[in-house]
Amino acid sequence: MTADEQIESGSTTQATPENRAEANLVIPRAEGALPHNPFSQLEEKLGYHFVDETYLSNALVHKSYLHAVPDLPNGSNERLEFLGDSILGFIVSSDLYLAYPDTDEGQLTAWRGALVRLTTLAQIAEPLELGEYMYMSRGEEASGGRTRGTNLGRAVEAVLGAVYLDGGIDSARMVWHTVLGDREGISKLIREVLGADYKTQLQQFSQAHLKHTPRYRLVETSGPDHAKQFHVEVTAGERVLAGGEGSNKQLAEQAAAEIALARLKSEIEQGGTTGEV
Repeated sequence: MTADEQIESGSTTQATPENRAEANLVIPRAEGALPHNPFSQLEEKLGYHFVDETYLSNALVHKSYLHAVPDLPNGSNERLEFLGDSILGFIVSSDLYLAYPDTDEGQLTAWRGALVRLTTLAQIAEPLELGEYMYMSRGEEASGGRTRGTNLGRAVEAVLGAVYLDGGIDSARMVWHTVLGDREGISKLIREVLGADYKTQLQQFSQAHLKHTPRYRLVETSGPDHAKQFHVEVTAGERVLAGGEGSNKQLAEQAAAEIALARLKSEIEQGGTTGEV
């Protein structure tokens, strides 16, 4: 029986080396949406071949797939995402510490935060096409789940957690560097991310001119579950600086920070004061 036939039958027998290129490790089909591409392609992109591919298959199970297969033995990728988040934080912290010996802790923290944000991870994941290798519900797939940034960012974390369990921290670091590129690529990404990181820019501007750290508050959510919009406002002291909206809280906060930053800079350019809070 080939691996494809095993999937069709719902068998949980592990694929052999001979048929491994034909299909992914077997997870019961049920009514969920299966990966579009074999895992062997993803392993080539990662530059890492798993000893135990159950780690990789588990890293690519979106929680919505459990609606179709509620008794899936290892569940969704959320536990691996939890682990991968810590592994990624350690690797990025180590890389930044060694690469930028003259940079202070505050700036390193800002850079790390920018690099490990889900939106950044989703951007990094684009060439990997991680969504094409994921298990999810048919509803999640139909609503754009294979290209949704949060799904991709979390899958990056889960895959790193899987690599760590399979091959250790050096393997996880190697995969991260393969995905991210060389030091020039890292520096370029930092510049790009921070250039669009309006929250960091607003914090620095607000602390310098308003003597307050911006605070963000979720005002409301609107829209159906599959297309929610989050409405956020940002304040400094008692002053409401701006509001913003987005498809998740992070995007809404970035939108509010961008508007607030533009308003504050405009006040200074017009000769006004930003000190009234």
